[in-house]
Amino acid sequence: MAQTNVNIRMDEETKKAFDKFCNEIGLSVSSAFNIFAKTVVREQRIPFELTTEVPNAVTLAAMDDAEKGYVYGPYESIDDLMEALNA
Repeated sequence: MAQTNVNIRMDEETKKAFDKFCNEIGLSVSSAFNIFAKTVVREQRIPFELTTEVPNAVTLAAMDDAEKGYVYGPYESIDDLMEALNA
């Protein structure tokens, strides 16, 4: 099968860390990207979960309360909200 070149831009620190990781596990950077690309093509998806930041403990507790039907607020004014927040 014919080979082609692909250029990837990334910051230097990430490139160095990725290169170091690949060397530690016995892969070249090129091999690692080929594995990634072939997995994407085979599975027709990115082979890992893409998420935003993981919620902290306070946010997770608020989400849990919301799922249980606990409702806080609404507040009639900013002063009422601040009073509740500072309580």
